[in-house]
Amino acid sequence: MESLIFGAGGMGRAIAAAVAERGWPAPHLRGRPATGRHDPATLPVVDVVFEASRGSAVKDNVAAALAAGNRRFVVATTAWEADRDDVAALLVEHGAAAVAAPNFSLGVALFARLVEAAARLFGPLAAYDPFVLEWHRRTKTDRPSGTAKELARRILAVHPRKRRLVEPDRDGPPAPDELEVAVIRAGASPGMHLVGFDAPGETVELRLTARDRSAYAAGALAAAEWLLAEPRSPGLHGFDPVVDALVAGGSASIPGATASVLVEVRR
Repeated sequence: MESLIFGAGGMGRAIAAAVAERGWPAPHLRGRPATGRHDPATLPVVDVVFEASRGSAVKDNVAAALAAGNRRFVVATTAWEADRDDVAALLVEHGAAAVAAPNFSLGVALFARLVEAAARLFGPLAAYDPFVLEWHRRTKTDRPSGTAKELARRILAVHPRKRRLVEPDRDGPPAPDELEVAVIRAGASPGMHLVGFDAPGETVELRLTARDRSAYAAGALAAAEWLLAEPRSPGLHGFDPVVDALVAGGSASIPGATASVLVEVRR
């Protein structure tokens, strides 16, 4: 599988390492161009393009790769929500398909489903107050993380009392219909997400801790294989169909993925 990777940072290098481990041809790795935008004439036509740069570059990178003739994309970048509709329109216009997710870890994808199920179970019980806590390396720019936003979205979608996130930079306790999302930026942590349901007598916690970026990269390759398996409809696709195919096919264990999930009850 020939591939192009936008982004020579930690995620881009992790995808490149996963490609090499899989025995595929060495990817074309492109960092940030000096001009600020990639020239389509300099880009190869490949089986799949991995976007792993930064949020502000996603739209331009996808547009350049489309102009070069590429038609399959895996978008593993966060903080590009403002351009999401434009990117989707570009893909449809060119008959191209992309899998996009704030996190391509299979563990995170299944963890999110556990969180949603837990929110349904605890939601009717007024004593259990849900919250989200995430911790990433000091240099991570977006806060909260895309994964934390997705976990919060899933809780808000099913919880009977929570309707919105706590307003940022506001003093005082949250309103009854607000969900607290706490952010830590310190050290070198590749990612920890904790969802809790706190009651006067006990706390139930669901926690996922990434040990490195290999789980994210392995999931990105799984998304690429899903795109190549058969023609996909033009536009943006989520990671859930990829996860469903992996689980249904008995391939839920992705080589190279390193993370841990903990369910804990504290009294």
